[in-house]
Amino acid sequence: MWTTEAAMKDFMLSGTHRDVMRKLPDWCDEAAVVHWTQDSVALPTWEEAHERLQREGRRSKVNHPSEAHAAYEFPKPQASSQAGLRFR
Repeated sequence: MWTTEAAMKDFMLSGTHRDVMRKLPDWCDEAAVVHWTQDSVALPTWEEAHERLQREGRRSKVNHPSEAHAAYEFPKPQASSQAGLRFR
């Protein structure tokens, strides 16, 4: 979570994130992003973030989209005793 829009954009456009994002279309078959601001400094739960992604997000460009990417249907995060929350 970033505290300002400028801080988020600085991260997004610099360093490793910028370099990796250039490769996303070739590396991924599913990708999406959602951006929002909120009054609270509390982080959203994984479930809240997933719901916002489904409701307000947008697909990222990928060169070989899966059926789920085309349908914009991403699985909900699931809890794991060994790895915390993860996407399957």
